[in-house]
Amino acid sequence: MENLNNKFDFAVILSVKNANPNGDPLNGNRPRVNYDGYGEISDVCIKRKIRNRLMEAGNSVFVQSDDNKIDDYKSLRERAENELKDVGFKDPKKFAEAACQKWIDVRSFGQVFAFSDKSKKNKKLENDEEQGEKEGSVSIGIRGPVSIHPAFSITPISTTSIQITKSVSGEGDKKASDTMGMKHRVDYGLYRFNGSINPQLASKTGFSDDDAEAIKQALIHLFDNDASSARPEGSMEVVRVYWWKHNCKNGQYSSAKVHRTLSIVPIEGTVDPKDISEYISLNNLDGLTPEVIDGE
Repeated sequence: MENLNNKFDFAVILSVKNANPNGDPLNGNRPRVNYDGYGEISDVCIKRKIRNRLMEAGNSVFVQSDDNKIDDYKSLRERAENELKDVGFKDPKKFAEAACQKWIDVRSFGQVFAFSDKSKKNKKLENDEEQGEKEGSVSIGIRGPVSIHPAFSITPISTTSIQITKSVSGEGDKKASDTMGMKHRVDYGLYRFNGSINPQLASKTGFSDDDAEAIKQALIHLFDNDASSARPEGSMEVVRVYWWKHNCKNGQYSSAKVHRTLSIVPIEGTVDPKDISEYISLNNLDGLTPEVIDGE
């Protein structure tokens, strides 16, 4: 695979209707909201969905979720040790190169391999009462070229909370069948997140043009096969992807300037927008025209 020869910037517009896009465990799993009332989806949540789409497309992924694995490994350490057992941790540089070559998410987002290393064992501690063995540890860091921002809603969101009850006891005699619970949803929100791909870092991980295309396709199909009780099928949708390809490795403009050229604002006079048609997107940057892709 050839090295990446162009810098890329991108922006993704997504809509949420009657769904919880990213619950906050510190707030009763209510949709994440910042202090100004704008909805938020963490970059970690977005990367998880990108990894899932990359995996579904047939790519090897290192960080697999427990409920969506394609192998039988029970931990990241077990996956790393078994898949790269011919390399081992003795040479961090060789291990990093092998990890980047093996897994697309490692060469895209980077990874910190930090866990105990069973191959580095100290001498046994021997005395009258105990025999033990200490394990060495390993920490190998890899910086990836793909950076993802958190997503924020264009306007403040409205959160609806409803109380629910169980129709059957889940814990025998300890709780009645009418145990109460709560569900939360965003009535409607239009969110945006930005990202970039850095060719300099790509050259260190082996990230290629084919990988960039895989990331773009994952963004377009971000919510395919992503339905759950909190996110019913069709409640979350990628509306549009803006994909800027610079004509050089350093980029014609800074990523901040490129991202600022895209403005998503409600139509004048709209007080509480409920649909993408009630927003206007503006794009005006000389010498760098984005590829505009509607979500599928």
